[in-house]
Amino acid sequence: MGRVLTTEILDILPPEDPRALRSRRDLVLINAMMCQSTIMAGALSAFPAPKLVVDLGGGDGRFMLRVARRLAGRWSDVTLMVADRRPVVSVETRACFARLGWRCESLTGDVLETLPLVGPDIITANLFLHHLDNAGLAQLLALAARQAKGFVACEPRRSAFALLGARMVFALGANDVTRHDAVASVRAGFAGHELSDLWPHGANWQLGERGVFPFTHLFHATASTSEVADQKNAV
Repeated sequence: MGRVLTTEILDILPPEDPRALRSRRDLVLINAMMCQSTIMAGALSAFPAPKLVVDLGGGDGRFMLRVARRLAGRWSDVTLMVADRRPVVSVETRACFARLGWRCESLTGDVLETLPLVGPDIITANLFLHHLDNAGLAQLLALAARQAKGFVACEPRRSAFALLGARMVFALGANDVTRHDAVASVRAGFAGHELSDLWPHGANWQLGERGVFPFTHLFHATASTSEVADQKNAV
C-alpha cells in the first residue's frame, strides 16, 4: 500500500470554524490514545538538553506542552518555537510552559523560509510530515539536516491495523472532519524506512525508524560529532 495524499479538511477550514474547533478537540484525544506525547518524549530523552527546539506544524502548542511536562525534570531553560502558518498558541499555554521553566514562542510562516532564521538544536514534528509529498519531504529533511543536531518525528503508521483504527474514530464521538482526516492521515503515513530513504545521502547522521504500537511511525536522526562541527564551521 503506497502513500496516497488527500487534502485534509482541517487544513482548509478557518481556525475559528466550529467544525475545526471540534476536530482539534478530537485530535487531543486521538493523540492521547496514540501515546504520541509519551513516544515523542521518550525519543527526545536520548538527546542532551537543548537550548532551542522548533516544533513543525505545532498548532496551539498543547501537544508539546505535554511533552515538556515529561522532560522538564531533565531539560531546563529550553526555548520552544512553535512553527505554524498561524500564531494560535494561547496566553494560558505559554504560561504553562513558563511554570516548567521553558519559554514558548511562535515562528509564523512557511517553515522552509523561517527555519533557516533560527538555528534550532532539535526539530520535532508530530503528525506533520505526512502532509507533504516526497519531493517536499526531501526538501524539508535536507534543510533540517543543515540546520539542526537532532530531528524526531511521530507520524501516522501506514498499515491495515492503523487504517482500521482510523475508521473507528467515530466510536470516540469524532466529528465528520476528524473521521475523514483520520483515514486520510493513515493513507499518507509512513512504513518501512521511507523517511530514512529521503534523508540526505552522505550526511553523517545516525538514523532510526520503526513502528510503535499502536499507530505511530517514529523517525529520529542524530548528528555525529563531526557533522555538528561541520555545521558550526559553515555558520
